[in-house]
Amino acid sequence: MAQAVAGTRPKRSLPFPLSLYQTAVGKKYVMAITGIVWMGYVLVHMAGNLKIYLGAEDVNHYGEQLRELGGPFFPRTYLLWLLRGGLVAAFALHIHSAYSLTKMNWAKDKKYAGDRDFIAANFASRTMRWTGVIVLLFLAWHLADLTWGIDAVHPDYIRGDVHHNMIQSLERPAVAIFYIVANLALGVHLLHGVWSLFQSMGWNHPKLNPFRRWIAYGFTAIVIGGNLTFPVAIMTGIVE
Repeated sequence: MAQAVAGTRPKRSLPFPLSLYQTAVGKKYVMAITGIVWMGYVLVHMAGNLKIYLGAEDVNHYGEQLRELGGPFFPRTYLLWLLRGGLVAAFALHIHSAYSLTKMNWAKDKKYAGDRDFIAANFASRTMRWTGVIVLLFLAWHLADLTWGIDAVHPDYIRGDVHHNMIQSLERPAVAIFYIVANLALGVHLLHGVWSLFQSMGWNHPKLNPFRRWIAYGFTAIVIGGNLTFPVAIMTGIVE
């Protein structure tokens, strides 16, 4: 028995980034950093879609320019697909770190909680898993609807015509309602995510808390407020 123990190879430690990710602190860093990546995306995506109010030519030109990103250094759509790949990787890491933290906290019989000193953050923290699932389902639908143009989801899809596709999609009441519900869920998720990322990154201080609160509220209001205008404007005929 002593010989078997003596002959056992010591367990090799993982390289630094992976070893850090095995800890709760590392997982919180990953959640915060990937959250920041997606915060940037949803803000830019919302701002770009505002061009629908300038007319078909402007919003369609915006969609075309996305495909030409990095040109002429990058061939058409290459940089766009690289960015999409980065977003997918960030999304996967965000989900995995959230799932792993949840398992760790259940094992410790202890809630994952930051300094939540206002009611909205407490509500958002309790619903993070459910809002995350709703956003995930909506993302799959949204891609099938307005990016891939799958016939079963968007039968009147015209590749390259962003203006037409948005209107034809969101003038359907069921789709508009789903869009609104999903964005409200995203808003709740963002509210807690923006608030808690300060703590996850170690930027937590009593003097910063009022600032954190206004950033959480302000960022969420800008992104979700902008997104919610699209189905309302299309359903009421403001955008045709």
